[in-house]
Amino acid sequence: MNQAETLGHSRFTNGIIPSTFDFFWLPPAPQYDPTRAKQLLAEAGYPNGFDAGDYACDAASASIGEAVVNYLQASGIRARLKPLERASFNKGHTEKKYRNLVQTGSAAFGNAATRIEAFVASGGAYVYGSYADIDGLFREQAGELDRKRREATLHRIQQLMHDSMSGFGPRVEVRSPAPTRT
Repeated sequence: MNQAETLGHSRFTNGIIPSTFDFFWLPPAPQYDPTRAKQLLAEAGYPNGFDAGDYACDAASASIGEAVVNYLQASGIRARLKPLERASFNKGHTEKKYRNLVQTGSAAFGNAATRIEAFVASGGAYVYGSYADIDGLFREQAGELDRKRREATLHRIQQLMHDSMSGFGPRVEVRSPAPTRT
């Protein structure tokens, strides 16, 4: 994707916080192993994968969405690309009408806390659901005056986010809806 979209010039952060933002936590390097993903799906009771539904995106970034859907399908997760005209996509996104998978991006400035507030913490403009422990940590960091302690709290939030997005740990078991078995 990096080569096709930006001639190899994209910087990977493996998360939603840009590496140039204050309080950025460096997650482990991304891994793409469709064979291992299929094995994990089979161990979880989905030997034939599952249907993840629509993958909604702005039509201007459909080429990125197409690559992601292809990667998911190679791992046994079926998804359908649903590119939408920008105004329609943005309206549906802010009204939280999309389910399943939504591709979004932000060019907003700020720091890790401002990105978490918009996309992760309860009440954020683009938040569809939240976790009580992350919300509690977010409130905790907002009132923290000691920079080192605030940074540690924001790093912990990013670790929890990474675990959730990577599909690891008990958080995934509790929050993920049961996929349709096939």
